[in-house]
Amino acid sequence: MDAFPAFFPLAGKKVVIAGSGEAAEAKARLFAGSPAHVLRIDGSEAFLAGTYAGAMLVFVADADENFCRLAAAAARAARCLVNVTDRPALCDFTTPAVIDRGEVVAAVGTGGASPILAAMLRSDIEQQVPEGAGRVAALLRLFQDQVRARFPDLPARRAFLRDALSGPAAEAALAGDMDRAQELFRASLSGSGRIAGRVQVLSGRGPVDLLTLRASRALAAADVLVPDPGTNPEILSLARRDAERQAPDQTSGEALAELARSGLRVVRILAGPAPLAEVQALAAAGVIVEVLAVAHQG
Repeated sequence: MDAFPAFFPLAGKKVVIAGSGEAAEAKARLFAGSPAHVLRIDGSEAFLAGTYAGAMLVFVADADENFCRLAAAAARAARCLVNVTDRPALCDFTTPAVIDRGEVVAAVGTGGASPILAAMLRSDIEQQVPEGAGRVAALLRLFQDQVRARFPDLPARRAFLRDALSGPAAEAALAGDMDRAQELFRASLSGSGRIAGRVQVLSGRGPVDLLTLRASRALAAADVLVPDPGTNPEILSLARRDAERQAPDQTSGEALAELARSGLRVVRILAGPAPLAEVQALAAAGVIVEVLAVAHQG
């Protein structure tokens, strides 16, 4: 990772855009509808450090090279983080291609090397992020403290939220019916049913582009990984970094079953043929078992 991505809360923050022209207008459009206080400046006031006092982010965008250098120096003197359009050497940070869904924001950056590539990748990703994703995030934020109190244990909380994200409350939020979404979420919180875990089995031989979307999502949601030696490292890289990892020769079938019964998602990653006896034993123990196939090359 050559650059660290970070998100800055904008509510109540000052953002300054210095300069004129289409590039400056593009930066202004980036903040349209945001809760930030956006200050537009041009001319000699852009060269005064006091102009930027209290600003969190400063964007300098102008065709005049000298203007950009002087404005960037003044903003930096005011201890602001500075971005200068099309001049990576003058930047403290670069501006990614942004997918804006309200409370859900995704960004693709190339470190300033190729904004066009970032825009193309954003277009591909944007199709996978539904318009209502921000409403689902807002729903979860509304109940965040209640969920934490109801499920103080982190694995149980993750299991509940994972089910909630594919349940009727999330569907109602996606559809825009927030009153119904809140009602359904409260009902799920008050329920006493135990969250069901599962064991998902997939091939780890690679290459990674043969994984199906379901297999990729299983890796991203896993609480526990049990990878065979020889598993393709690129496949392992799709899993959450904080997922617990166990060696298969140190993990019995009963131990896997107990993890699943406690509500955890266990992903068994195979470097060879599926161990049929292991899968049958888990199913016989009453555990939900999914064998996820790889995609076939055409």
